[in-house]
Amino acid sequence: MTLEILRLDADRAYPPRESEFTKTFWSDLGQGRWRTTRCRACERQTFPPKPVCPHCWSAEVEWSDLGARGTLYSFTRIHAAPAVFAPEAPYACGIVDLEDGIRLACRLVEREDMPLAVGQAVEVVVLQYRDGPLFAARPCA
Repeated sequence: MTLEILRLDADRAYPPRESEFTKTFWSDLGQGRWRTTRCRACERQTFPPKPVCPHCWSAEVEWSDLGARGTLYSFTRIHAAPAVFAPEAPYACGIVDLEDGIRLACRLVEREDMPLAVGQAVEVVVLQYRDGPLFAARPCA
């Protein structure tokens, strides 16, 4: 699955910690590839990507594409942000249920023509900052 990449002329306020294992995820995300790990033993995906399956404890995991569409389960708009995020306030964060069965928390990209609403269709996008990518979701038709 290739995601749309939205370029931002800023650095990430709080960059994620990259490990030798998660380097693949962040590198792929920067190219618009939306992936996670799938267990070869029980065939379940998990997010965020993990080197060991949290369902059956198998270490036999492989990289697997995720679908980009889902439903907005819940959201909030943050006005009084922690100091590191204060320059970006107000901003929205939400819980998204992907069609693949994965539930994730992420930043929401708001659209003037589609106000945020619980239950609406959303799609995952890449926020490409100068120093690397992050993922977010935005309303879609």
